[in-house]
Amino acid sequence: MGAFVISKRFNDEYKFTFTSRKGKVIFTSLSYELRFECEEDIERFKANIDLAKFLKFKGSGGKYFFKLMLGDVHFATSRKYSTELLLQKGIKEIVTYSSKSEILDFSSSESIFGDEELEEEMEEAAE
Repeated sequence: MGAFVISKRFNDEYKFTFTSRKGKVIFTSLSYELRFECEEDIERFKANIDLAKFLKFKGSGGKYFFKLMLGDVHFATSRKYSTELLLQKGIKEIVTYSSKSEILDFSSSESIFGDEELEEEMEEAAE
């Protein structure tokens, strides 16, 4: 099952991605000023997946991508795919799994893995 992953951009705005069961990013949202706006839009998307439209494009470099529309609003843009078949598989993954996918929040600046801090402290103490 895929997951929605909330993170921060370099300009301190928030975004989320939808990742596949294998951990590949399928699409990236637009920017949000506040984290809770990401969560609200994810929940709205999960509840209204049947309203989603996928506008397919072929870029100048020959790669395929789609813009995800929720109603008439641009919601997110996909990653680039080398073939139209892979693009279609990405869309199928969204339709099949997004409504039951969990939300992971990696937007805080704190270390996600606490033992990294412990290792750093041990290295400093050894010096």
